Amino acid sequence: MNVFVLCTGRCGSTTFARACSHIENFGVAHESRCAQLGDSRFAYPENHIEVDNRLSWLLGRLDRAYGDDAFYVHLRRPDQQVAASFLNRYRGGIIRAYRGEGILMFLPEETDPMAVALDYCDTVNENIRLFLRDKTRKMDFGLASYQDDFPRFWQAIGARGNLRAALHEFRTRHNAS
Repeated sequence: MNVFVLCTGRCGSTTFARACSHIENFGVAHESRCAQLGDSRFAYPENHIEVDNRLSWLLGRLDRAYGDDAFYVHLRRPDQQVAASFLNRYRGGIIRAYRGEGILMFLPEETDPMAVALDYCDTVNENIRLFLRDKTRKMDFGLASYQDDFPRFWQAIGARGNLRAALHEFRTRHNAS
């Protein structure tokens, strides 16, 4: 079984991947196939956990490749916190692609950056919510409630390994802005 962690980014995805590295019966990676095209983009090995915020823009193809045969996690952090983190990276990365010449074409440069970041969060989270509406193996995961949610995730996928070490990863800020 494959596991896909879907999220906005800036919400603990690197930390989640590090926590999953303590699972012995699954491989894990963070944004491991983001430079691949076509079917190769979704050619993940069996028993693999992929944490990649860019998958939220490829949900139709993810559905075609895995449908209801995978386990899905919607990783969340409060939108205000995510948006504030994106403000520290406003000139680059996915937020730049969203607001620049990408998704929101012709957006005036003087548009409030916080409004743009919040709009991005709303868009991505709604894309994920819609994608997950018919999936039978899924869970919402709140970064703030990791102490309850990660053991539920662990049990849901039948993980084996060092749960205590995995939970410890959430006490360290990884990839912080």
